[in-house]
This record gives sequence, C-alpha cells and structure tokens, in this order.
Amino acid sequence: LQAFAEAWQLPVGCAFRFQDLFDNAHPNYAGDVGIGINPKLAARVKDADLILAIGPRLGEMTTGGYTLLQAPRPAQALIHIHAGAEELGRVYTAELLINASMSQAAPELALLAPPADIAWRDWTAAAHADYQANLVPTPVAPLDMAEVIHLLDAKLPEGTIFTNGAGNYSGWLHRFHRYTALHRFGKTQLAPTSGAMGYGVPAAVAAALLQDRWVVNIAGDGDFLMTGQELATATGYGASKLLVVVVDNGTYGTIRMHQEREYPGRVSGSDLFNPDFARLAEAYGFAAFKAESTSEVGPALDAAIAAGRPALLHLRLSSDVSTSRSTLTAIRASAQKNPHA
Repeated sequence: LQAFAEAWQLPVGCAFRFQDLFDNAHPNYAGDVGIGINPKLAARVKDADLILAIGPRLGEMTTGGYTLLQAPRPAQALIHIHAGAEELGRVYTAELLINASMSQAAPELALLAPPADIAWRDWTAAAHADYQANLVPTPVAPLDMAEVIHLLDAKLPEGTIFTNGAGNYSGWLHRFHRYTALHRFGKTQLAPTSGAMGYGVPAAVAAALLQDRWVVNIAGDGDFLMTGQELATATGYGASKLLVVVVDNGTYGTIRMHQEREYPGRVSGSDLFNPDFARLAEAYGFAAFKAESTSEVGPALDAAIAAGRPALLHLRLSSDVSTSRSTLTAIRASAQKNPHA
C-alpha cells in the first residue's frame, strides 16, 4: 500500500485505532480518521473528489458518525474495498465495490501505473503539513499529557507496543504518538475500535508476556478500574517490560463531556472516588510511582523503566482537562450559548 500511495502521491488516513498500519512519518501520511480527528483532515475528507477506502468498515467511528460521508450516496466518489461482502454497499453506495482483503488488494494496487502528471501532489503535501501542525500541543499546567506522550517516546525503545481502552484520555496517545515501526516490528497499537472500556490492561499484559519488548498501557481511571485486577496476572506469570500509566482525573471523562455538552452543569453519576492507584499497584507486586506535574514525570518514568519489574505510573490530572483540544469549562460555556441546552 505504501508503494501504491507513493506512486500515485495519495494522502493516506488510517482508520480509527489502526494508526500503526502506515508509517506516520511518511510524507503521504495525513492522520487518523476517527474520534478526535484533526478538523483540517475532516475538512479534506469532505472536500475530496474521490475516497478510496481500503479495508475499513465504513461505520460510525470511521465516518465521524456518518458526517464525513453522506449516506446513502456520498458527495465524493467512493471506491470501497473490504474483505467482508456483507459490508459492501451496506450503508453507502459506491462507484466501485471490491470484495478483497487488504493483503489481496495491496499487491494489485501497486501494479497500477500512475498518470504522468499528478495534479494533486501539492494537496497531498498540504495534508501532511496539516498532520504535522496537529502534533503541536497547547501547553497545559501543571501536568501536560502531550508532554507525557513525548517523554514516553523519548525514553522507550522503538517498537514499544501501546495499548489503551475507551475514554477521552486516549486522545493524547492517538494525537501525539507517532507509529513508525510497522516494517521493523509489526503492529505496535492494540486498541478497541468498538469503544470497549477495560481492554487496555489485559491487552498489555498479554502482549508483555508474548513479546520481548516494552509494552505501555495508557488507561483512564474509570477504564483501569474495569480490569485493573489483571496486574496480578502480569506479576504471576513474570511480565517485566510492562508500564501502566493511569490518567486519573476523577471522572468518567467521556460521559462527563457528553453531559456538559448536552446538559451543561447537570452532572449525574460521572464523578469517581478513586483508590490510591500507586498503592494498589504495589499490592499486586508492581513498582509504583506518582506525578502531579510535568516536571515529575521524567524522573518517575526513569525509575519505572529501571525497576526490573512491571511498573505503574499514577498521574493526577485536573478534572477540567477533558480532551487534547478542550476543557470541560469551554465545553460547558459553548453549550450554555445554545438556547436549547
């Protein structure tokens, strides 16, 4: 697929939580199409004259809740390649439907000769520039999650596997970590496209037991509480290169965001009363560390990596920090301007 994209100078967007299927550092990479999509990439998808969908289901996550493509007939010309015949034409009609897996389609696509003059070359370069600009965060104090991701990338080796479950906290990982190791290490992203809470911890434990490389689980506090007992499996079976990072803002963050957006100020059942995650991890035999400011994260990561056993880093984050782009205060204020709220 990379050879095909290079030959035709096509911008490439990966489906929701399939970011590791294309080198994120490649000049044709435009970002991921899913929850938290770069607004500029969303605009490019809507403005495109042709969408070549190779492999994904065109469901709610990949289409931005069916807003990036109009159903049943998209404004863009659509070519949809999918391994399951039952998905083709199910929601969207298309100019061409092809029943084939990605492994079948990719070598055939690579044989197609591109036109001599590629008119959209600059458009592809601009899409990649938009992706690079989206990597620049707005600083947040006292604990900046974008910087946490940068520190993880700087301190852990290439080929580290990252896992997560469901929740707004995963947006920092998806936005600021760059998946570049597919050709050398295979898949490095384990995450649920169905939005299942609690996936990340057991996925990380399994990966750490099967692979002789570092595995990092990024978990929200509510997400971790779903399956955190699997830390016992990690210590019981001798996992070592495993780091769990618990992002604790004292809320079910995604639910709280929706509450503030739809019913500003009317909060119900989304606050959490959490344990001391570091002490809980120690009870399972993990090395455990805490950080409440960005300056504390680097030393804590160094100690966790050097611990010689599974480790957990407990990050205390303000409940107002909702996503990588906004705060609950801003979301509430925007909703209050709506007379129907």
